[in-house]
Amino acid sequence: MGKANPKTFVLDTNVILHDPTCINHFQENNIIIPLAVIEELDHFKRGNQVINLNAREFARTLDSITGNDIFNGGVSLGRGKGKARIVITRGLAKEIDDVFREDNTDHRVLSVAFEANKNNKGKVRTILITKDVNLRMKAKALGIPAEDYTTDRVTNVEELYSGKATVEDFDDDILQKLYQPPFEVPSKQIIRKMKSEAVPNKYFIMRNSNRSVLACLDQETEKFKRIDKEVVYGIKPRNAEQTFAVNALTNVNIPLVSLTGKAGTGKTLLALAAALQVRKNYRQIYVARPVVPLSNKDIGYLPGDVESKLAPYMQPLWDNLKVIQDQFQETDKNYQLVNTLLKDEKLMIEPLSYIRGRSLQRIYFIVDEAQNLTPHEIKTIITRAGEGAKVVLTGDIYQIDHPYLDSQSNGLSYLIEHFKGQKLYSHVNLEKGERSELAELASNLL
Repeated sequence: MGKANPKTFVLDTNVILHDPTCINHFQENNIIIPLAVIEELDHFKRGNQVINLNAREFARTLDSITGNDIFNGGVSLGRGKGKARIVITRGLAKEIDDVFREDNTDHRVLSVAFEANKNNKGKVRTILITKDVNLRMKAKALGIPAEDYTTDRVTNVEELYSGKATVEDFDDDILQKLYQPPFEVPSKQIIRKMKSEAVPNKYFIMRNSNRSVLACLDQETEKFKRIDKEVVYGIKPRNAEQTFAVNALTNVNIPLVSLTGKAGTGKTLLALAAALQVRKNYRQIYVARPVVPLSNKDIGYLPGDVESKLAPYMQPLWDNLKVIQDQFQETDKNYQLVNTLLKDEKLMIEPLSYIRGRSLQRIYFIVDEAQNLTPHEIKTIITRAGEGAKVVLTGDIYQIDHPYLDSQSNGLSYLIEHFKGQKLYSHVNLEKGERSELAELASNLL
């Protein structure tokens, strides 16, 4: 609809916790925030998790525009934008109470949307915006239009940038040049003959009936450069994709790298090994992962102190580090160096929330399971990268533990779609599992 007939959106708590800047993304449309949502946000304002920071950020934003009108006609969000208002809920609407009986935050949000629709009498379309699938189903059952928050949603995951391509029937004379010093060919000689899109730092398997070569487009030199297998801290790439990943992970000129792929493709292992290989270029290595339950409920129900509560979530990272160490004898200096780096806190493996607030100058920062982060959380991490830092994000966009994220709305997919083609960014999607034949079979069949 046009500006003359804007819509009204009722926001659920999870939308605000997903993106605390959400009220700025509804153009000329008006926004209703149920008072029950403000009350629920109050429960999230204490703590150091991203979700707590988001609650506080939204509270500050709302406070900056708050006046008496926010409870009446609403407060303007700026030129060309609609108004935001808080609606007080005095119990449930009779129609909601008759169906659900229980008086909780979800049903109060439903009640606000229902009353707004009834009061508008069809003149203004009122839509409930929530990331809770069940709440959307309840709303639709009551005739209340309900939608997911799609501002930061990727359109088509199946067409998401893979960071690589295979080019068949390649000219043999060009492939021969890539096998001879200086192992590079001007991109102009190749791009015009390729059907595949060529963007900075994209990797290619170029082959014909005689030979094949792995190459990467270096946009700075405008040349295709041959990529060779490189052993990183005892870990040798087992396929072309892993070779591409290692190249991106060890390239100091690429400060942002993302690796995707199913379990067993080697994402975390390669990232950790590459970080150890190039450690002299960085002040510290940070390896972190989000602890998803902390974003949705307290971990107090788990036994033990904080460390024992978090240990199960961090164990996969320690397992990968042990695999790397086991490439060497215990008496080998490379084995012992890992222990020294841990002791001196030059290598740190911690929950993502523990890293918050630390300086990211000359840090090799690996974020594992990044598919469990929202686009806003990904942005927060990357925008804190200091001079000389390298940020590596790994994850499987089809294996998400976060209750309000999916393959299209998670931060990792969002990053890949928006950073494609940037000179400072490289992405590789790993497809072949290398854990074991059984693990690969299970991943494909189950």
